[in-house]
Amino acid sequence: KLFFTDYGNTAKVERCDMDGMNRTWIVASKIEQPTALALDLVNKYVYWVDIYLDSLEVVDYQGRKRHTIIKGGQIRHLCGLAVFENYLYTVNSDNLSILRINRYNGTDVQSLARLGNAKEIRVYQKRTQTAVRSHACEVDPYGMPGGCSHICLLSSNYKARTCRCRTGFILGSDGRSCK
Repeated sequence: KLFFTDYGNTAKVERCDMDGMNRTWIVASKIEQPTALALDLVNKYVYWVDIYLDSLEVVDYQGRKRHTIIKGGQIRHLCGLAVFENYLYTVNSDNLSILRINRYNGTDVQSLARLGNAKEIRVYQKRTQTAVRSHACEVDPYGMPGGCSHICLLSSNYKARTCRCRTGFILGSDGRSCK
């Protein structure tokens, strides 16, 4: 799945399949300007920062179990968000510090370091990397991902795929080659 925020005409947090199909709103009320977003892949939670409502909130992948982690003026300066173990990590754009926040109750907020000009944060750790299984977009014997001549996107599950073409090309009737 792909998770993303949108604060155009209607602010929301959404998810869809990797090919853009099955687009679903998971948060569409009491939300104004969602910016940073992070996933807890193990427990299947979505965290986001709403800089207009000054809140850091969480829901499960279906949009249930919503609750506020932390609320207040300090939220409007947060950008970038990452989850690791019991904490959320974010960047305070006001003073360019990296913050660590207890993700279960919003307490234990600590400034860990200052950076020159950070806007995003990521945690790379072996335990956060999910095991890769065989999938529909694996390269075939001819070097084409999923048998697609240009782009292979996973669909509703790891066994299904959709082929797409680069700009200026049209997908052929075989659903795999681009012309």
